[in-house]
Order: sequence, then structure tokens, then C-alpha cells
Amino acid sequence: MSEEWDHWLEKKERRDSKIERKLLKKHDRSQYKKTDRPKFEKSDDLHENIKGKKEDYIRGRIVAILSQGVEVNVDGKIYQCQLRGLLKRDTSQDKNLIVVGDFVYFEPTQGTEGVIHHVEARKSFLSRADNLSRRKQQLIAANIDQVLITVSVGLPALKPFLVDRYIIAARKGNMEPVVVINKIDLLDQYPAEKELEQVFVEGLKKANIKVFEVSGESGLGLDALRNEMKDKASVFAGQSGVGKTSLINKILNLDLRVGPATEKTQKGAHTTTLARLIAIPTGGLCIDTPGIRSFGIWNMSREEIRSYFPDIDQFKDKCRFPDCTHTQESGCAVIKAVEEDVLSPLRYESYIYLINSLDDKHARR
Repeated sequence: MSEEWDHWLEKKERRDSKIERKLLKKHDRSQYKKTDRPKFEKSDDLHENIKGKKEDYIRGRIVAILSQGVEVNVDGKIYQCQLRGLLKRDTSQDKNLIVVGDFVYFEPTQGTEGVIHHVEARKSFLSRADNLSRRKQQLIAANIDQVLITVSVGLPALKPFLVDRYIIAARKGNMEPVVVINKIDLLDQYPAEKELEQVFVEGLKKANIKVFEVSGESGLGLDALRNEMKDKASVFAGQSGVGKTSLINKILNLDLRVGPATEKTQKGAHTTTLARLIAIPTGGLCIDTPGIRSFGIWNMSREEIRSYFPDIDQFKDKCRFPDCTHTQESGCAVIKAVEEDVLSPLRYESYIYLINSLDDKHARR
């Protein structure tokens, strides 16, 4: 019996040793020659992932991403493209590898079809934490100059805290935040919201953020907004039902499908189902995006949030403690500025809300 037991142990040790060697070999990249390594080790940066010379491909810009393929614009001509296999195997923390606004290099195959081989490095982008896992970054648009953060009064109700999330995301992605308050003609129907809107606008202006008060229904303020968009690339972003598509229809004289917000839920329906890059006849581009109901900031620490509130950050040197969080410390110059009405209380409440609600699940893991 002892011999059988010893024999079984010996076989088990050999088997375990074999498994261990296989695991080590699997993770050992030194076995490959340097010239072979790109076949096995792809850079996390998909912008470096290209075979051959860029001159061998056609450069275009993604205008829409559909289930049947990617629409790429080249001087007004649309190509239907697919992603090259290696790009699909990208292991970065981006939920979507490409996004409307990206510049890409593709190889034409037949007719107006092609295969995308390379994605150009982005100069700017708008993204959020993936709404489900929070472990991925969901890209919304790329290579855009400004984010037109669209909100409304009444239906759906104005949400200042959500706006501040967009402002931070825009600045983090190297884009200018611009707040567009739509349905301004309805303010008299919502007295409580009228007062909130006034305080909200005052706080934004003190923070040097552009604000446009408009009405897609009456046309109020649209000329100024149209002028702001001229010769720039803009992306409309915000909740469902705030009227992003209606504003685009009015400004560009289009007939895109729209849907109303409902009285019962105070929310809009997802009428716009995909983002699309649209050329502005007088110069510039704009992107209409599907509405969202939550916006988690991607890869952001509490310390970093403070730097995105310049109107609050300007008081930090006057605080009693150098590491003051501006939340509850005695001798805090920020709290004093709020009490003396020098700093917008709404902006400060938004700051506190973001600091307290920023969970680790919103940060990159």
C-alpha cells in the first residue's frame, strides 16, 4: 500500500510541475524574438497599432457607428468599414475602441467598403464611466472643440449637479464646456425652478463658463448659439428629453426625429439612438448624441475634482489648513466665501455632492 501511495504522489508532483511550467511559459515573453513580439504583445495604445505605412491607406473621419459597420467620411464620400481583427482584440480599458469624430486610416477593399487599420491619436474626447461595470471608459465623441451641455427647465427638470459632472468631463478631455439651457420659455410655468435657474446661471458665469439661455420652440437665443457653433466642432450632450435634437433641427434646418419628455416620469425617451457627425453649412461640425440618465466621471480622484472648480480653488490659499478639503474644517476660506455670498452656494453644494458621491467604482481599476 505504501508503494502505491508513493507512486501516486510522484505522479501528482510530476503533473503539478508540468502545469506550473506551462503557466510560467505562457507568461514568459522572453522566448520570442524582438522581431516577433508585436505578434504577441500589442501595445495598450491602439493608436500605435498599424502595419505598413500610413501612406498606403486612406485617411477619413468616423461620422457614425452602425451595427452593419463604421461610416467613414473622406471628402464627402462615405465608406462602410470594418475594424481590422487586431484592433478588435484591444485590451485597453475603453469600452468602445472607436467613436464618432475619430480620424482613421483604412484600406479600401471593394467599391465603398474598407478595413480600418489605424486610429489616430485623439486631441480631445468626451467620456464617462461605463454605466454597468464602472470598470471601463465609454467614449462619447472625439476630436471636438466644445461640449454643448444641454439641460432644460420643466421637463425634464434642471439638474445642476449633473451639469457639473459634464463640465469636469469636458475639461478633463481637453474640450471647452458650454451650458445650453433649453425651454427657457417655460420658466414662468415653474416658479421654483425659475429661482433655481437664476442662481445656477449666476454661479456658472462667476466660474467663467459660457451659458446660453434658449428656446427651441420660439427660437429665442438660437442666433447666439448658432454663432457660437460656427467654425467649431461641437457635441450636444445631456439627458434624454432636454431637446438636443430639436435644437439641431432649428439651427441647421434639419428634420431629425425627436420625442417629448413625459409628465409622469419627468424624463425623455431615447429618440436619438446613435451619435452622428453632421456638417454645418456655414462652417463647423456638430454631433447629436443619445440622451443618458446618469453620468459617472471616469478615473477621477477627490483631489483632482478640486482643480476643476476654479471658482472654489481660488480661495484655497486663504484656508487655515493647507490640506483643507473645504467640507467642514474650521477656518475654511471657501465656506466663509459661501456664507458671505461671494461664492455661489449652488456651485459649492455641487462640489460637496461630487466629493461625497465619488465612489471608487467610478475610478479606473
